[in-house]
Amino acid sequence: MTADCHRVFCYDTAMRGISSIDSLSSILEGVARRLGLESKLLENRMRRDWVSIVGEPIASNTWPDQVRYQKLYLLVRNSVWLHQLTFLKPTLIQKLNQVAGGEFVTEIALRVGEIPARAAASAATPPLDDDVTLSEVELAEAASHVSAIQDPELRLLFTSVISRNLRTLTPPG
Repeated sequence: MTADCHRVFCYDTAMRGISSIDSLSSILEGVARRLGLESKLLENRMRRDWVSIVGEPIASNTWPDQVRYQKLYLLVRNSVWLHQLTFLKPTLIQKLNQVAGGEFVTEIALRVGEIPARAAASAATPPLDDDVTLSEVELAEAASHVSAIQDPELRLLFTSVISRNLRTLTPPG
């Protein structure tokens, strides 16, 4: 190996590569690939963004269970949805690969099963505090503030904080 020496510092040309600075995302992608974590990261991203990937009607009746050997195992609420989704497999695969940034899913296996509570909660509007009674205007205001938050748990937390704040600002009666 050769080294380029510039005044005080010596740099190994093999270490520099084409770009002197790599982005953090490219470094993390490389580490995930080497450790075999790509499918787990894809699973987590799909679960987090499921509503935005497939849309509300499909998301409220399905849940991405796991990805193994480029095959997505998808839980479906009932046999009617399973039958309907068999026709949508190519479209779903295309959307998923577009989000993943490559061909990570080549097949989808559908099975009827219990949709996790978190999936149902992410598709629905998060509940407010039990002891809070808000008007429709206040509910609309709280919803408008949290609508852009993608993470369901974080959205629920912010809704709770906003509802408590609105309760203290609204005079009783």
